[in-house]
This record gives sequence, C-alpha cells and structure tokens, in this order.
Amino acid sequence: MDRKSARFHIGADDVSAIRFGVSPGHELAHAVRILLNPQRHPLQWGWLRSVKPSVPGPALDRLAAVVRREGYFPDFLTAAPSWDMTPRDEVERLRGVALDAVRFDLNKVLVRSEGRARDLVARMIERPGRTRDMLADAWEQVWEATMAPHWPQVRRLMGADIDLRMRRMGAGGVGAMVSTLHETVSWNRDTIEVALRLHDEDVRCEGSGVVLAPSVMGTARCAVLTEPPVQPSLFYPVDGLSETWIHGAAAEAALGELLGAGRARVLACLDGPRTTSETGQACAMAVSTASHHLAVLHRSGLVHARREGNRVLHTRTPLGEALLGRG
Repeated sequence: MDRKSARFHIGADDVSAIRFGVSPGHELAHAVRILLNPQRHPLQWGWLRSVKPSVPGPALDRLAAVVRREGYFPDFLTAAPSWDMTPRDEVERLRGVALDAVRFDLNKVLVRSEGRARDLVARMIERPGRTRDMLADAWEQVWEATMAPHWPQVRRLMGADIDLRMRRMGAGGVGAMVSTLHETVSWNRDTIEVALRLHDEDVRCEGSGVVLAPSVMGTARCAVLTEPPVQPSLFYPVDGLSETWIHGAAAEAALGELLGAGRARVLACLDGPRTTSETGQACAMAVSTASHHLAVLHRSGLVHARREGNRVLHTRTPLGEALLGRG
C-alpha cells in the first residue's frame, strides 16, 4: 500500500508562517465522536461520565448526522484556529456561513454516507439555510451540555501545550519542534508531513502559512484542513494527556476555597500573557474586578506583570503554576 500524507510546504526561511491557535469547533466535533463511539477513547471516559446524563439527544443526533463516527466532517463547522477564538465567536461565525459552503461540504458528506444517514443529509442539502440554523442551534446546545463546563480546563491544557511547543522551537528550531508534535508528523527541510490513512496531498502554504492547533478531544490521531478557502491547519493531540485531565476543574474549585472564586478564576485564565482587559473578558468579569484580583495575586507572588510598550501583560509565576497543579 502506498504511503499517504499531507505535506505542508511553508518555505525554508519563513518561520513566521507557522503559528498556533485553538478551535472550539474542532473540539466539539470530536466530542460528538466520543459520545458516538466511547470505547475508542479511553482518555475521555472521565469526561464522558460527567457529561453523559445531560447530553441533549435530539441536538446530538443532528450533529452526528454530519460529523459521523470518523473521517471527513464539514469544514464549515470549524473556523480557522486562532489564539483568541472563543466558543461564542465560533457559533456566531457558524450562523453566518455562506450557503454555498454549506451545500458544498454537505455534498462531500453525502458521498461518504449510507442508508438513513444519506437520506437525512440529502434532505439537509435541499434546504441549506434551515440546515445551517439547525446545526448552529444543535452546536450551541451540545456545547453548553458537554464542553462549556470543562472549557476552562481544556483551554488551559491547550495553552500549556502551546507554551511547550514555543519553548522547544526556541531551543531547537522549527524542525525539532514539529518532529515532537506526534509520531505521525515529521519535518523535511521546508515541509511538515503528516501521515494519513486515506488522503494524499501537497499543500502550498507560502504566503498563507499553516496553523498548528493542539486538541484535547481529538486524541486518536492528527487531522488536517487543506482545501481552500480554509486556512491550512494541522490538529494534533496535546502533549502528555492522561485520563485524569478532567480533574483540573475540581482542582480549580478547591483553589477557589483557598483564594476566593474570582481570584482562582483569574489565575486559571492566565493561560498566556494577558492584559487586564483581556483577563476580564476571558473571565467574564468587569475590568475593574479583574484589575483588583490581579493586584492581589501579584502581591501574593502568584502572578508576574511586565510592561510591553503601552500594555502591561500578566502571566502566572512558577508558584501560580504549581497551585494549579501544573508546576
């Protein structure tokens, strides 16, 4: 059998062409697959036990029709990963997806479907506007029941992974970092190569770059987005994920008893350098409240502040990391 792969050609000297991002849509799609086929995802059994009683069945069925158990799912469900992408941003973007894109992607699902699932997708294609709205509503309902309670922890794990990759790139270069993303990923001169089961493609990324996106829910293998107009993207499992990852939410709750819920939330939200206003937005609190909590955490040695131009950026200190169980 011929070896298949996606080969992202980025240009030997264009290090800036590689950047990192997160994708709520990608995480939710893989959460759906875990719910459909839990025996294949032992690292997610703790998460599964915590959310299964509250899963909205009809909404899950609608998403399952297009996400399916494996293989291709519609590109329009996933925006280009970015560092500041929020679940709200994702679902609002989904509600505005062009109907031509909905039809195009659903036709790709149609040729991969059989039986009743194929009939359902065919009916979806006939009314793309109604289908888009229905899927956006289902996305929001399933997200609130399954991912929203654990998103802060998922987001922290992604941020920690990106920090690790950036350190590796600084210490050993792009090639050294890329080669540690996953056993199926390798670096060859100016090319990131991802071994795949069914797909083979050369992707020219000069001028557009490629986004590397860590994933907590998509731990089975790497995934790629390659077809224009989407941003070329590589999704890879976060480093060192174990079946106990879900316990981070409990650790934050316990930390809230020590520091107070607001300060614990601020400390947890600092998964990368943030200004005071960015911290307030990430924590869903007023900027003045975030500023007060940051000042207390700074005096306590849990948060470090540094000036960068006109901005003051806040990050966790090693002591702050240790309190969150990641020191």
